[in-house]
Amino acid sequence: MTNNIKHTQKDQILAQIAKDELHLETLETRKSDSLDFHDCAVWSIKAALEAAYEAGQQSATKGGK
Repeated sequence: MTNNIKHTQKDQILAQIAKDELHLETLETRKSDSLDFHDCAVWSIKAALEAAYEAGQQSATKGGK
C-alpha cells in the first residue's frame, strides 16, 4: 500500500469521525468563518478523539502505521 493510499484512507476515516461525532459536513477549508469555525461540545470532541484513537489501534493491529 502506498503512502498516497494510506493518506486517502486516513482522510476518509477522519472525515467520517468528524461527520459522526462533531456533525461537520466536511473537513475541507472553505475560506468562510461561518463554514470553517464551529462550536463543539467537549463531549463531542472527546468522542471524536476516542474514535480516532480506536481507528489508530485498529490500524496498528492490521499492520498499518
